[in-house]
Amino acid sequence: MSEKSGKINSQTRKRILLVFLLIAVLMIGLLFRTAWIQIVRGEEYTSKAKAQQKLDTSIKAKRGAIYGRNGEQLATSVACYTIWMRPADIRNSFKDDRRNELITKLAEILSADPENIRKKIESTEPLIKLAVKVDKDVADSIGELNMAGVDILPDTRRSYPQGTLAATVLGSVDDDGHGRSGIEYMYNEYLSGVAGRAVTDTDISGNALAFGESKYYAAQDGLNVVLTIDEMLQQYLDEAIKEGYAEFECEQVMGICVDPKTGDILAMSVYPTFDPNTPMTPIDLDEESMASYEAMDPEEKTLYLSKMWRNPLVNDVYEPGSTLKLITSSASIEEGLSNPDRGFYCEGILWVEDAEIHDADDTVHGAVSLTQAVGMSCNSVHMQLALEMGKSRYYKYVNLYGLNDLTGIDYPAESGSLVYCLDNIGPVELATMGFGQGIAITPIQLVTAIGSIANDGVMMKPHLVQKLTDEDGNTVVEYEPEVVRKVISKSTAREMLTIMEAQTEYYGGVGAKIEGYRIGGKTGTADQTVDGVYTGKRDMSFISVAPIDDPQLVTLIVCSSPKKGLWGSDTAIPIARKFLVNALPYKTAGVNSVIAGTSGTVERAYVPDITGLTFKEAKKVLKENGLEYEVRPELSKQELKDADFVVVDQYPKGGNTIRVDEKVFIYRE
Repeated sequence: MSEKSGKINSQTRKRILLVFLLIAVLMIGLLFRTAWIQIVRGEEYTSKAKAQQKLDTSIKAKRGAIYGRNGEQLATSVACYTIWMRPADIRNSFKDDRRNELITKLAEILSADPENIRKKIESTEPLIKLAVKVDKDVADSIGELNMAGVDILPDTRRSYPQGTLAATVLGSVDDDGHGRSGIEYMYNEYLSGVAGRAVTDTDISGNALAFGESKYYAAQDGLNVVLTIDEMLQQYLDEAIKEGYAEFECEQVMGICVDPKTGDILAMSVYPTFDPNTPMTPIDLDEESMASYEAMDPEEKTLYLSKMWRNPLVNDVYEPGSTLKLITSSASIEEGLSNPDRGFYCEGILWVEDAEIHDADDTVHGAVSLTQAVGMSCNSVHMQLALEMGKSRYYKYVNLYGLNDLTGIDYPAESGSLVYCLDNIGPVELATMGFGQGIAITPIQLVTAIGSIANDGVMMKPHLVQKLTDEDGNTVVEYEPEVVRKVISKSTAREMLTIMEAQTEYYGGVGAKIEGYRIGGKTGTADQTVDGVYTGKRDMSFISVAPIDDPQLVTLIVCSSPKKGLWGSDTAIPIARKFLVNALPYKTAGVNSVIAGTSGTVERAYVPDITGLTFKEAKKVLKENGLEYEVRPELSKQELKDADFVVVDQYPKGGNTIRVDEKVFIYRE
């Protein structure tokens, strides 16, 4: 072997050794890396692998329903569908002419703009919502198009079968089904329930493995909320408020009716109102007003809608005016300083330090008793009462009547009152508070305070919810009536009811009289303020207790800025009477009762139970009782002629009474 050949072999051996060493190092490194992955981080990667091989699907819980105290369904969740599209699949499956044809058909079915649908199809997004919460007939029509890239998924939407009835109380939900306002918001945690899960082993394409493991965790449906709201009284109040709003051309009218013995809120109404089925759309607007709304920018619309949903009976304060004289008078009687017959003298004006404070229209009432002073709504006498008590004693009753505290009502965003601090009050402030000015409270505070007078001096906590029930109707939580405190003695309360009755028998409240019923009340008129400055606009109100001999209803009506009428007796009393004419016989009388009205009589009729009958049978029964009806969901005249469905529900429920000119609503599947 030559010397050159030996050198080559030596170099080759070195290269082979180097390669071998390199491979050995790499193999050792790979071994360590494998050990690191499989041993040190094995658990972490195993979890990742399992996660990638499992499909975890959320199962939506059914939202609980909301019922009135008589069992009428006020809010429920109904089946609907959400339409999704995969734009890329649609573009790949349908060319121009066919795609245009499908876009036109989709626009017709959804009542949508074809160009908006076209833009969604041309989008680069992988998945887009085409329509949300559509009814079954719409979903079926889209399904008949057999469009690749369009998925129809089951969903639920909130339905309010009674439309605007108690809308402010109920509130509404957002697109995700979460409470936005009212009871829907306050009790959202209970109504929503708990979502479930379905976990399935899948392949890389997301298909379930034949021998994979599947786990199902059922959703827990939400609880039902049963309100204290009486559906019939709510309907009567809604009607009276709406008619009064139009008649007196008010900016707003609101009313509330409470059972003073339990604190149950039986009816609560605000007008203008909204339909919770379509909470983003104002109702009862003329063309000009609707055009103005549509022209608003998003921020302006949000403010408009927030005000529309707002409940001023709980969320806003106002100066109660002369209705607060009931508090001043009762405090003076309770302190032993006055009685219904005590004499006073009113000169129409009272000097308090250097301030000249006038009675309304400078009226000189002369020599009057306390009963007459309340009846004539004399400012001078009530200023004298407040000053005689002094600020410490007067403030004791401000606090006892809860005018410095939240009532604790089960409704969101209750507002606090605006009351002078005791250290900052002087004789002028005390005097004006005595007749209801210089103090701002919420309507719910006033109703709660006067409710204690109607309940022998015992204050009850106002509430809207009676109980929570499960899907089978079993009670899960029950909210018992709650006593807040003893405010005044039974004797003082009885004397105040006598004074209130005199107001409606002989003085400014005579317009509230209803034959056959003893009613007490007090009117109020006060200037509105904005940022502490009086605006010249007025709130006119009337608070009543009925029947005086057995108080069952405390009702407050407040008219904001009416264009017609100067006083509460001109505006709020007629509205209150329209409500009480229906409410009192419903609460206290038997069926088919007749009571006197200002222009004749109002006849009432018994409502039979027609649930479970066929439509033909139900029509016959209603006809025999002289009652008209409407079917919900609505049917055309031809459909009504041929229909013979089974009645699944009715409103009002059997056993109630209604006016003979009212209708019974028949519900079908």
